[in-house]
Amino acid sequence: MSRLVVISNRVGMPDAEGRPAPGGLAVAVEATLREREGLWFGWSGQVAENPAEPVTLENGNITYMITDLPPQDFQEYYNGFANRVLWPILHYRVDLAEFTEADFGGYLRVNEFFAERLSPLLQPDDVLWVHDYHLIPLAVALRERGHRNRIGFFLHIPMPPPDLLTALPHHEELVRALTEYNLIGFQTENDADNFARYLTRVVGAATPDSRRFSLGHQHFRVGVFPVGVDVEGFRRLAEEAEHGPLAAKLEESLVGRALMVGVDRLDYSKGITNRLDAYERFLEKYPERQGRVTCLQIAPGSRQEIPEYAEIDAAVSARVGHINGRFAAVSWVPLRFVSRNLGREDIALVMRRARIGLVTPLRDGMNLVAKEFVAAQDPADPGVLILSQFAGAAAELGGALIVNPHDRDALADAIERALEMPLEERQARHQEMYSVLEANHIRYWGHGFIEALTRPAVPLNWLSSRGASQR
Repeated sequence: MSRLVVISNRVGMPDAEGRPAPGGLAVAVEATLREREGLWFGWSGQVAENPAEPVTLENGNITYMITDLPPQDFQEYYNGFANRVLWPILHYRVDLAEFTEADFGGYLRVNEFFAERLSPLLQPDDVLWVHDYHLIPLAVALRERGHRNRIGFFLHIPMPPPDLLTALPHHEELVRALTEYNLIGFQTENDADNFARYLTRVVGAATPDSRRFSLGHQHFRVGVFPVGVDVEGFRRLAEEAEHGPLAAKLEESLVGRALMVGVDRLDYSKGITNRLDAYERFLEKYPERQGRVTCLQIAPGSRQEIPEYAEIDAAVSARVGHINGRFAAVSWVPLRFVSRNLGREDIALVMRRARIGLVTPLRDGMNLVAKEFVAAQDPADPGVLILSQFAGAAAELGGALIVNPHDRDALADAIERALEMPLEERQARHQEMYSVLEANHIRYWGHGFIEALTRPAVPLNWLSSRGASQR
C-alpha cells in the first residue's frame, strides 16, 4: 500500500506517552495514517532566523516532521495573508480584509519553503493530503519540482460564492493553484457549489456535473466530505467527567438553574457578540427567567497580535460587563465568561450538564462544537442544540433549533422554546442527530477522502455514500 503524506500548517504531535493529540483533525489524520505507513509534515509553531533541519519523531508507523519558519515569513504568511485576507474573505467578511503585496509574497514563500523541505522526502507512489487555506499553492510548488503524485486538498473553512471570492486579491492565481490538486474537498454541498460556479463562470472550466472539471490541461474533481467527531469517545469523556471533581462544584454553583453554554475560540466569525445581544434580549423579553438560568460562555483568545482579534476581545468583554451590570443580583450572575482554555473533560462536562448548547457562528465551515454537544448529551435527558443556519453542521443536524444569528429576537425566542421543550421532543431530536453523527464518525472521514482521491469511481459526496445526507 502506498504511503500517505499529510501536510498541514500545524502538526498534531503525540504526547510523551505516544497518545495522539486531541482535536478533530488530529483524530482523523491519526486514524487514517494508522491504516498505512505515513508522514505528517508541518510548521513547528516556532520561528528562527535560520531554521534548522526539520525535527523528526517516530511513533509506530507514523513519522511526524516539523520545521521552524523565519520570523518575517511567519508574520507575512500567518498573521498577514492567511489570517488577514484569506480568513475574513472566506468567512464572507470582505470588510475586514487587509491586503499587502508583501504579505502575499510571504504566503507564497512559505509554501515554497514547505515544498523545498518536503520534496526530498517524497516517493513516487506517495499519496499527499494537504489541509486548509494556509497551503493553497503547495501543489503548484510540488508540481514545479517534478512531483506527479496524487495530491488532495481539503478546505476546512467556508468557500464563498463567486461575487465574494472575486474580491480576494490574486483570486484567479489562487484558484488556478487549487486546480493542481487531483481532488478538492469541501465541508458542504453549498461550499462545493460555490466553488463550481466560480470555476465555470470566472475561469471557464468545463464540467459535465459540477464535480468533474477540465481547465486547459488540468483534470480534477470536487467533492463533499463533512468532518465528523469521535462520537463514542466524546460521549464516554462526558460520562466519566460527571464523576470528576468539577461536576459537584458546577452543580452546587448552579443551584438548580438551567445552564446554557457556548464554547468558541474568540473570533469575529463565531458570532459571540450577536449571541450575547440575543441573551440580553431574552432576559428582557422573558423577565420571569431572570435568576432561573445561567449562561456560560467559554471563549479563549487567539491571534491577539491581529488588530481585529483585539477588537472582538474588547467588544465581548464590554458586553459581558454590560449584561451582568444590568441584570445581576446579589445571589445570581446571569453570564459567566471564561477566557482561558479548559481541558476537554471540563468542556465535555459542561456540555453534558447544559440544557442548551448555543452554537451561533455568523459563518463556519463545519463547527465541531455543535457535534460534540450532541455527542456529550445524556440520551435520557438531553439538552437542546441551538444552531446557526450559517454553520456547516446545520446541513446535517436538522434536529437542532436552526436560527439566524443576526436576528436577536428570533434567537431569544429559540432560547425560550428550548427551555420549554418537552422531554419527548428533546429525546427525539437528540436521537435523530446522534444517528447522523454515528454515520459520519471521524474515523471514516479521512478514509473516505483518500478513497475518493485514489479511486476515481468513488462517490464525491462521501456522506450520502454512507446512507446519510446533508439538507
